[in-house]
Amino acid sequence: MAACAFRRSIARQLSEVLDLPPENLIKSISAVPVSRKRHDADFQLSVASIEEGGSSDCLAQDLQLRAQKLAEKLKCDAVVSEISTGPGTVNFTINRELLAKTVLQQVLKDGTQYGTKSELFSTVPKQKAVVEFSSPNIAKKFHIGHLRSTIIGNFIANLKVALGHEVTRINYLGDWGMQFGLLGVGFQQFGDKEKLKSSPLQHLFEVYVQINKAAADENTKKLAKDFFRKLEEHDEQALSLWKEFRDFSIKEYTRIYKRLGVHFDEYSGESFYKEKSWEVLKMLEDKGLLQKTTKGTGVVDLSEKKDLSSLSTVIRSDGTSLYITRDLAAAIDRMNKYNWDTMIYVTDRNQSSHFQHLFQILKLMGYDWVERCQHVSFGLVQGMKTRKGEVIFLEDVLDEVRSRMLENMASAKTTKEVEDPVETAEKVGLAALIIQDFRGLLSSDYQFSWDRALQSRGDTGVFLQYTHARLHSLEQMHGNEPVTDINVACLQEPDAISVLQHLLRYDEVLYRSSQDLQPKHIVSYLLTLR
Repeated sequence: MAACAFRRSIARQLSEVLDLPPENLIKSISAVPVSRKRHDADFQLSVASIEEGGSSDCLAQDLQLRAQKLAEKLKCDAVVSEISTGPGTVNFTINRELLAKTVLQQVLKDGTQYGTKSELFSTVPKQKAVVEFSSPNIAKKFHIGHLRSTIIGNFIANLKVALGHEVTRINYLGDWGMQFGLLGVGFQQFGDKEKLKSSPLQHLFEVYVQINKAAADENTKKLAKDFFRKLEEHDEQALSLWKEFRDFSIKEYTRIYKRLGVHFDEYSGESFYKEKSWEVLKMLEDKGLLQKTTKGTGVVDLSEKKDLSSLSTVIRSDGTSLYITRDLAAAIDRMNKYNWDTMIYVTDRNQSSHFQHLFQILKLMGYDWVERCQHVSFGLVQGMKTRKGEVIFLEDVLDEVRSRMLENMASAKTTKEVEDPVETAEKVGLAALIIQDFRGLLSSDYQFSWDRALQSRGDTGVFLQYTHARLHSLEQMHGNEPVTDINVACLQEPDAISVLQHLLRYDEVLYRSSQDLQPKHIVSYLLTLR
């Protein structure tokens, strides 16, 4: 990696002055971010980062003075052509010809792996990672919240694969629970087998709406509980109907995932763990963790005092299992199956309490590997409406973005004729949705705007796609033959230097995203680069 070679060279000189090992200095030397305000320097060292304990509490004047004193002890060489100081920093400008040649040679050598081989990742061991994401409830249409889980989980999985980790993508379907008791009763009353075959999710949604109107009725509640109990007791007729719901749902979901460009290594679900959940309950009982309340529910007390003041319910009073019980079984089973190093759950932040309880119970059960579990939460999308009104389903959004992009393409004077305008509109529109989603912190809510997302200019996914297409067009026009010699004489202009400086930062951006699993760093980088 070009940036690594420059960091090492700077670190070696610094180590002689500071009497510190070069490897201790590498991560303190960062590429200077590119901005509209031109910077001559390519790398900077924050003086505070090398103070004892890495403290930055010193007065600004003290840091500035220390930076100046340090800079005076350093010398320019064949790599560094200039050394200067900024507010608490020592800045290094790389020999311009060397900068251009080294960066371009590295890009040509590494290709799509550029940045991923950086020594910034040398202390990060290759891992087996399990990423659970998307996880819709079967027999229900994909709602917009599942879009966030799907694209965020896909980003995390893709990033880890790019960095050389072994990743298993799991779609943990909501395919078990009391809601299927209600749906089963609803289908018995309002269902139609032919409609189920022709439009499964739409029909099941209609059935669910109808039966929900009677959900408060005591007789309906009893029928729903009885149906779910039949499922847990392996009643053949009830299981057959449930299996139809599941199979039809997965078929529909697979079609939507194809539109999103997403795949999974495993389709799992709560139903896989309906038996193993009883093993979990037995383990909890054997460890003295399972308690019964006066109402007959089984609970685990998460408080230190063990006084039933902080309870997590793991079994209902009627003996049926709960979501968290099946999640406990799933986590244990995945460790046995994959022997993972890290497991990441991607859901909205409303489930934060659930995952806190899940991780606490696993810890109480003695599974220390729970420390390597992580919940990546995200906020809500606000203001997303189609022309028909409020958005409920994801497919409405995908159809809407494709339709709007087709209109924009037809009305734009610069649009060239494409072989498949519908497919092009779908891909560009999806990029627009993803980029708008990924621009901020995942945990934050954000206000969606069709007009802002689909603009062909500015910091949008549409403009990124257009830039990418133009670059490919240039490749086709001028050929893509192997480069044997690079003439960097024409790359000394400020604009060219800015691009080179930006390319220099890519490994740092990847590293930052790999640490906090936030896509905004990469999105911001790409929007600046274009």
